[in-house]
Parts: sequence; structure tokens; C-alpha cells
Amino acid sequence: MQKLIDKADVLLEALPYIQRFANKTIVIKYGGHAMEDEELKVSFIRDVILMRYIGMNPIIVHGGGPQIDSMLEKIGKKSIFVEGMRVTDAETMDIVEMVLVGKINKGIVSLINRHGGSAVGLSGMDGNLIRAKKLWIHRRGKDGQEKEPLDIGLVGEVEAINPEVIETIKNNKSIPVIAPVGMGSAGERYNINADLVAGKVAAALQAEKFILLTDVEGVLDAEKRLISTMDAEMAKRFLREGIIQGGMIPKVNCCLDALREGVKKTHIIDGRVKHTILLEIFTDEGIGTQIY
Repeated sequence: MQKLIDKADVLLEALPYIQRFANKTIVIKYGGHAMEDEELKVSFIRDVILMRYIGMNPIIVHGGGPQIDSMLEKIGKKSIFVEGMRVTDAETMDIVEMVLVGKINKGIVSLINRHGGSAVGLSGMDGNLIRAKKLWIHRRGKDGQEKEPLDIGLVGEVEAINPEVIETIKNNKSIPVIAPVGMGSAGERYNINADLVAGKVAAALQAEKFILLTDVEGVLDAEKRLISTMDAEMAKRFLREGIIQGGMIPKVNCCLDALREGVKKTHIIDGRVKHTILLEIFTDEGIGTQIY
């Protein structure tokens, strides 16, 4: 009997959050280990379907770096990165589009539909969803002088998000699943970092929450302890002081940009944990780092 009572207590703890986030838009950047482990895949998909059924509007933006690496390796092409961005020539762009749009996106949509949800897959080229421009890498020398900008090929940055197609899918009670491939003014395709796309989508929709799934616990302090919640000023100070390091730097900056553009709250959470999204949204303690 006590186990049943405990289950009821869990549901009651979630009730105020369900009420608060009804009809709210929540943008989730899906990537890392959560996309590769079969058990975690199903856990994530069922969580998102549950969110939709209780009245929230989840939107998924997915990555696919490891899968692109694997496909490039199969054709004998080496992955080259500059400042964390994949150098993308025309052949690599074909592979990127094939993997992200043709394989991963359709796989996520299929899994949602198979588990009783309704999903529609999109790339940035559908409905002029993601308008992009060429990204130039700007680096500085040891003397602080800016070097010549580097051309890393068909890598883009978001110029604008057209939310109409997302709103149409959302209003039809389906879950939009977005591949981070954008289109330039002349119709050229661009490979865009999925974190950046997700943040811009969240901003364009004035989302209640922007959630980044990662392969780490969250943001850590100087003693390597998890920071459960921090405001934007604290995040900026930790960036300046070098407490936030490595791959966490662009993720925190992405959250700060989203907040600056009108997103209510951002979250960096561990995608290696089952039901991580539900634990972050529907429990008092949360599981990762909330930045507001």
C-alpha cells in the first residue's frame, strides 16, 4: 500500500507544474548519448509524448554529430573541426543532409508515431523555416590581433526563424521534429550547430523553456559540484572567471542568448538519465542546471 501512496505523492508533486506549463511551448535540443542508447531513446520519446498529452507543446531540435562521423568514415572521409565546427564541403554537406534529414529525423518521427504520439519532421528548408547565412570563423593571434576569417565551407548561422510552419504543426496537436539544416538567400544549404538552432527556435516562439540535453550532469562550480540553479549574471561571471570551461561554454552562451531574446528559463540537463526531462520539469528539486 505504501508504494501506491508514494506513486500518488509523485503525481501530486507534478500537478502544479502540469498546471503551470499547460499550453506552454518547450523547446528541447535532443542529442548526445540520449540519441544513441536504445533504452534512453524510448524513455525520451515517451516523456515527450506524455508532455504533449497533458497539454504542453514540446518541440524537438536534434543533432547527429556521431552519426555523421560514422557515415563519413564509411566513405573514407575524415571529419575536420575548427573551433568546434565541422568543416563542410559540398560532399560532406550531402552526407550531413542525408544523415540528419533522411535518417535521424525520420527515425525520431517514426518512433514517436509508433509509441502513440503524432510527429511531423522538418528541416530548415521546409516552409522557409531556417534562413541562414555563411558562418565565418574569427580567431585572434597571441598578440590579440584578429586574424583573417576562416572559411569552413557550408557551415551556417541562423539569420531568422519563420515560426509559421511550427505553429501550424503545433496547433494540429503534433510534435515538430526539426533537423538543423538551413537555407541561404540563393537556395544554398547550410549545416548549422543544433544547439544554436534550438536556441533561436525557442526565442522565435518565445518559449517558456529551452532544454539542452548533454552528456554531463549540468553546469559545475569551481569544486566540480552541480549548480542546480543560477541567474544570467552568475553564469556570465563564471564564464569570465573560467569556472565554466570547454564544451559547456557554448551551451551556456546559447542559453544566455535565448534568455536575452525572451525565453523564460533555460535548462542544461543530463541526457544519460532516464526520464531526465520529466525529472527536471515536474519535480521540486530538478536534475540539472536551470539558468534564468
